[in-house]
Amino acid sequence: MNYERMKIYSWNMLFHNAEPDRAFEFIAKSDFDIFCLQEVPQAFLDRLLALPCYHAYTIDVERLHGSEFVPIYLVILSKYPISNETLISFPDYWPNLPVRTSIFVHLMRPFHFTRIRNRSGLSVDIALPSGITHLFNLHLILAHPELRLREFEKMMSNRNASRAAIICGDFNILEARSITILNWLLGGTLHDVLFHKRERTLIEKRFVAYELRNPLRGSVTHPLSRSQLDHILVSHSFSIKFASVLPDRVGSDHHPIFVETA
Repeated sequence: MNYERMKIYSWNMLFHNAEPDRAFEFIAKSDFDIFCLQEVPQAFLDRLLALPCYHAYTIDVERLHGSEFVPIYLVILSKYPISNETLISFPDYWPNLPVRTSIFVHLMRPFHFTRIRNRSGLSVDIALPSGITHLFNLHLILAHPELRLREFEKMMSNRNASRAAIICGDFNILEARSITILNWLLGGTLHDVLFHKRERTLIEKRFVAYELRNPLRGSVTHPLSRSQLDHILVSHSFSIKFASVLPDRVGSDHHPIFVETA
């Protein structure tokens, strides 16, 4: 079955976005059918819920801020009705991470690295005119490749294989040799540093196994990491008309990404 034309956006807007008013204007004025957002702060969530579209949301993560944990959110905005909202919880890895990770996170607190807890992904059904499509919004952990792969597989275990799928989100896959030292600092092995392309090769094989296309493969969506952190994956039943990394980051460290199906 071929599915109708759709405009799909995904964006990690950054929980301390430097330009929240312009970020809201960008989202509100985008001609989207589906818009998936990660790292949405509470005050911004309230503004998004007032937009004239269907929506679903859940906690992306709780971040330690001072002495309190503060929630930030995953949000799905849709032109089409949403049903069967499912929260998919991820384990708390913090107690099992090595001492070097605790030290690194403490030293990096001025750069917004903090202890985190209560992480999750979001799964919904979208009622398109051509049928129900299974949509995921996820934000894989910034730790090391083994944990990210576990989380991706957990999300896919909740997939309805009889339906077309769209998977959006920040996968945190590090590809540039200059940045994969984070894999070791955040609990991985030296192999995760030295073989800097291995994680991308492995995850692309998993996309193929799940019959998903990655139309932005090879693109850089996060300038500092020089990697494709952000993804919009679609089933083969969708034809790709256009895919793009938008040049304006609108106050975030991530570029918004866009895929149009035909």
